[in-house]
Amino acid sequence: MSESDLSKLKISRDHAAAPVKSRRRGLKRVVLIVLVLAVAALLVARSMMAPVEVETATVSVAYRSQSYTQLNATGYVVAQRKAAVASKATGRLEWLGVREGSVVRQNEVLARLENRDVTASMEQAAANIKVTQANLEQGEAELNEAQRNFNRSSDLLAKNFVSPAAHDIAVGRLEKAKAAVSGYRAAIAVAQANHRASQVAVEQTLIRAPFDGVVLTKNANVGDVITPFSSALGSQAAVVTMADMTTLEVEADISESNLAKVKIDQPCEIQLDALPDMRFRGRLLRLVPTVDRSKATVLAKVRFAELDPRILPEMSAKVSFLSQEVPAAERGARVAVHPAAVVTRDGKSVVFAVRDGRAVQLAVEAGDKVGELLEIKAGVAAGDKLVLRPAEKLRDGTRVVQGAR
Repeated sequence: MSESDLSKLKISRDHAAAPVKSRRRGLKRVVLIVLVLAVAALLVARSMMAPVEVETATVSVAYRSQSYTQLNATGYVVAQRKAAVASKATGRLEWLGVREGSVVRQNEVLARLENRDVTASMEQAAANIKVTQANLEQGEAELNEAQRNFNRSSDLLAKNFVSPAAHDIAVGRLEKAKAAVSGYRAAIAVAQANHRASQVAVEQTLIRAPFDGVVLTKNANVGDVITPFSSALGSQAAVVTMADMTTLEVEADISESNLAKVKIDQPCEIQLDALPDMRFRGRLLRLVPTVDRSKATVLAKVRFAELDPRILPEMSAKVSFLSQEVPAAERGARVAVHPAAVVTRDGKSVVFAVRDGRAVQLAVEAGDKVGELLEIKAGVAAGDKLVLRPAEKLRDGTRVVQGAR
């Protein structure tokens, strides 16, 4: 075979590589298309599974009085009848018979100062009364004897058995006896006055309750020096502070620009910070007839219609001044929500509660408006989180994220 024939038998590598490159380019296109489709599918899935951001509101407890409220004010519970009980005498506290919270009656002895000296003076005054009474008895006996001598002398003088001079002696003795009896009676009056003064001195060492009430604070202890002048070094003035708990009322400041909205005997509702679930009825008792220039307010005093033993002085209070008295049947608490949380789906009133990051559709029974809220008679409870203005696409079980309200 010739060399020219052998050259014809050589394999051409250029023609063989062309189909391989073409297949590789096609495979890359397929892979790229698959990746693009996978990313697109993942983005679509994530968008479909992403939680919906919603605005929420909390189901609260409302009262019918909110519909009648004309004005709100804040203040504190105070006792109209309150006293810092002290002594007029000065001395060391020897006995204290009460403590914080003790219920006391009017004129009950709360404490006692050392009083042995004034007690001894009182006993001495009582003994002086007995001495003067004995002197009076002796003087009355002498007066009786002088009266008998005078009577005998008068009879004898009428018969001229005695001289007028002798009779004058009998007259003088009678008058002297009468004067002595008058003096003894005056001495008794003086002794009795001294005894009353000593009794007052002893009484001033006994610290008594001025009225029925409850001891609020104990300001002194046994051994402390009590004096009416509290500026004395190391001394105490008031032993206890007490209040009549039947005279509790709320003092609230009302802006002078809002005075036209209130009037005497106006119905009120009182809420105490210490008892947030309770509402107490009250009446505007009086307005203090002066304006606080620094605050431009007038002090209003609201009396409780019914007292509760849990109400204590100095509690913070909120007072709602009402346009009318709330009927007894409507005074209870009601579950209420923002009206925007209630929507209609399939002809029913529903709400969407947020639970474990998902919207849960709940059927509810709506009631009347309570102020700016809507009463819910059944379906939700106080404290539940509800979606406000739920969108049409929101369905039961949709993942949601709570937004700030």
